[in-house]
Amino acid sequence: MRWQDHIHSDAAVLAGKPVVRGTRLSVEFLLGLMAEGWTEPEILENYPQLSPNALRAVFAFAAECAGDELVHAVGDGATR
Repeated sequence: MRWQDHIHSDAAVLAGKPVVRGTRLSVEFLLGLMAEGWTEPEILENYPQLSPNALRAVFAFAAECAGDELVHAVGDGATR
């Protein structure tokens, strides 16, 4: 999946945070919903402007970003 087809940044929208194209729904917000326990069907029902592919693009974008960053363990200062 090419997340670039669904996710973009624009300084005029949410201070440049990555959002789903055509919406003001940020990657951060959508990942937060999933972290809170929302399911894909719940997100798509509550935000009908999203497509299943756009939601998958959020994860593809996050996976690529996570691969580019050092991850620090909470509490012990170790780098993994």
